[in-house]
Amino acid sequence: MEFFNEECPPMRSAICYFRVDRKEICFFRFILEAYDGLAALRTLDPRQGIVAVHIAPGRDADFLDLLADLKHSFRIEAVKSDTITDDPIFF
Repeated sequence: MEFFNEECPPMRSAICYFRVDRKEICFFRFILEAYDGLAALRTLDPRQGIVAVHIAPGRDADFLDLLADLKHSFRIEAVKSDTITDDPIFF
């Protein structure tokens, strides 16, 4: 029996950083939670609206489709990870 398949998705989640309107952080989190197993959101800096999204392995395309739709509802701006200082940032 073969346990390794080259077509298997990666076993680690991808992490993307975004800046969103602070008032929309909860909405963004709830939407991601509604898509069971897609991604998890962690707030890094609530004042600046910086969040980290941990995308489940193999679900990148699904997340990008959802992100494209959400961009019509509120501002979502990708942030480079090297601009994030301390992780996590709590105030």
